Amino acid sequence: MRITIIAALLVLSAALTAFSVLTFDLFNPDRDEVQLVLVTSALWLLFGLAFWLLRRVRGKAVVALILAGSALIGGAAMVGPPNTSTDSARYAWDGIVQTNGISPYAFTPADARLDSLRPDWLFPAPQTNAAGKEVCDGERIVRARTTDGDLLCSALNRTAVPTIYPPASEIFFAGVRFLTGPGPEYWPLQLAGLVLSLGTSVMLLIGMRRRGLDQRNAALWAWCPLVATEAITNSHVDMLGVIFVVAVVFLVSSKKVWRGGIMLGIAIGTKLIPVLAAPALLKRGGWRMVVASVLSFALLYLPYVLATGIGVLGYLPGYLTEEGYQDGSRFALVSLVAPGASAVIVAGVILAIVAGLVIIKTDQNRPWVGQLVMIGATLLVLSPRYPWYALLLLPFVALSGRWEWLLVPMALTLRLLLPNPLVTQVSIAVAVIVIVAVSLRRAGPGALKRMLPARLTTVHGAR
Repeated sequence: MRITIIAALLVLSAALTAFSVLTFDLFNPDRDEVQLVLVTSALWLLFGLAFWLLRRVRGKAVVALILAGSALIGGAAMVGPPNTSTDSARYAWDGIVQTNGISPYAFTPADARLDSLRPDWLFPAPQTNAAGKEVCDGERIVRARTTDGDLLCSALNRTAVPTIYPPASEIFFAGVRFLTGPGPEYWPLQLAGLVLSLGTSVMLLIGMRRRGLDQRNAALWAWCPLVATEAITNSHVDMLGVIFVVAVVFLVSSKKVWRGGIMLGIAIGTKLIPVLAAPALLKRGGWRMVVASVLSFALLYLPYVLATGIGVLGYLPGYLTEEGYQDGSRFALVSLVAPGASAVIVAGVILAIVAGLVIIKTDQNRPWVGQLVMIGATLLVLSPRYPWYALLLLPFVALSGRWEWLLVPMALTLRLLLPNPLVTQVSIAVAVIVIVAVSLRRAGPGALKRMLPARLTTVHGAR
């Protein structure tokens, strides 16, 4: 009966996922944010209930349910186009450009020299309205200008700047478009996201079985609404970094340091933020992991550097400024106590302390708790308005079984759907309070003392 109920909940989750994709999007000027938040909340509630019931299931049924749910919910997430982000349109364009032998860092999408490469689904022709004026039709279509000054209707964001994505991502985009050509719209990247998310589920199940971990916790990744929404519907390339990071943790914790370092370099080459998984592995990986990751990262960049030179930096510096990471305005909680540029210093100090504790205290045979803390703390401190950054956190929630950290992606999702500063501050503060409280309870008496290096506790005791 329990298995039947879980299966029914997964089918209901898939149906609600499909309904959400087909019904709601953030591009509709008449959108109802409240309804979208309610549907998203219902998805998280179904997820939580299904996982709670799974705790009483034993044997092969666990693996079957996890994989079936991952495939079913992931497939439902493909029924419509991206509904909260236009990033995958840029992915498609970068892939199309590369399959025509052009570096994605060399030209902006608005460059008139690329006119012949533009497919209609990414760059629809302007329409003439009743007043005889050229307009751009479509919810996700924005107005821009080519370098020749002509009107450009585009599904891409930031058409006037070069790409921001590192080389591993660009190779991935090119590979997808090499297989499909420029014609297919969003589904090729969504299918790739589904394959990667299923691959991650399989890797987690195998790795957890070999290490004696509870495989049921793999559902915290496989059934999570964030995976369906951001890895599949919106096809965020963060998913590519996730699968390489999972490979890294299993390789390095098994003392396969060189191979783990290579995987880490590739993971960082997708979107840079997977570097947050490194501190917890440094005691075992050491210089070998660092050297291997730096070399693999550099080799990925080499062909693009030869083709484009310094242009491989793309729009990254401008992006950091635009998002408020250089003046601290993006940091929801830190900016309350350290306004302005001082927030950057405070955030840096906090994360440096966390990184130091993670390096010192992480069990190298079970590094996922340290990685969970490092990645989760960074997301809480920096509080990005993009919940897909939290995809990197989810495998470590599964490996550690520390469900309370799911409040991080939930808070970031709420920030995207209801971009209100007070709502963001309250939701992130609640996440911090609950995570700290549950973590201290898990650790038991004397937890704070055990977190500090032995030298500090000895000095304190002597006083």
